[in-house]
Amino acid sequence: MNAPFQESAPSEKTANDAEAQPLNLLIAAPRGFCAGVDRAIEIVEKSLERYGAPVYVRHEIVHNKYVVEGLKAKGAIFVKELDEVPGDAPVVFSAHGVPKAVPAEAERRNMIYLDATCPLVSKVHRQAERQLEKGRHIIFIGHEGHPEVIGTMGQVEPGQMTLVENIEDVDKLPFDADEPLAYLTQTTLSVDDTREVINALEWRYPNIRGPKAEDICYATSNRQAAVKELARDCDLVIVVGAPNSSNSLRLVEVAERLGTPGKLIQRAEEIDPEWLNGVGTIGLTAGASAPEILVREVVDALAKLRPIHEKTITAAEEKMVFKLPRQLTE
Repeated sequence: MNAPFQESAPSEKTANDAEAQPLNLLIAAPRGFCAGVDRAIEIVEKSLERYGAPVYVRHEIVHNKYVVEGLKAKGAIFVKELDEVPGDAPVVFSAHGVPKAVPAEAERRNMIYLDATCPLVSKVHRQAERQLEKGRHIIFIGHEGHPEVIGTMGQVEPGQMTLVENIEDVDKLPFDADEPLAYLTQTTLSVDDTREVINALEWRYPNIRGPKAEDICYATSNRQAAVKELARDCDLVIVVGAPNSSNSLRLVEVAERLGTPGKLIQRAEEIDPEWLNGVGTIGLTAGASAPEILVREVVDALAKLRPIHEKTITAAEEKMVFKLPRQLTE
């Protein structure tokens, strides 16, 4: 059930401005951290408690500068490759997943490593193995260069998986219509765009096999659904998230597909007051790697510009929780 509008106290500046028009603020729910992100951050924090600082992390644990800087302050050191990690220091693999060669190298060097790969990404990795066992070539729908894509494609030998990003890529595939094929997807894609690509694959390859349940994760789907709930009633949608966060970028696209301008910001300080000119209602959400404190920071910043009436728009309830690795629970 959606909450009624709740007025936030305006600053002295706006309180004294009789001409300031109230701003309706529709806040999406769910938003922000998902279970996979919660788990990944907790793995780093628990590793620091168990092993002491420093704990090394291969790549950004999640795509959010605020989160990464906070973990650095606690003793985490972020590196690009295992060669930068001392042999006796623990290392955590990011939530996006890593190629098989990475844990294999860690084991060869007898390193202490903890895998913070989101379990829903790991599920895609296992699906890839099963499809290969059945003799099928895998078409993987995703964004080239994204860490999750690199990790998933690194689960198989070169030549066993082909990446497509859009319908145009499907049209260029070299396979015959009757070849044994399967498709999988990155977990943080646009639900609508991915459906179009899957439709194109199924039209061209009628016998292609897909996963029993879609690979796009519940958190990505729910956050996109929440934006759809509010975007049509807004003049602008602000998404709190990083520019390298796939699921955050998709939220901006969802709003814009519905005809509502979208802005991606990392912190409240990036808000341009001119964005509010002629705007009566703003939608606010956050990508799955953005903490709630940054959402409230944006609310406070908007309240300094205009009196605001705040309302939560709820599209789904989330209760998902993922277990920690055994090294941190035994």
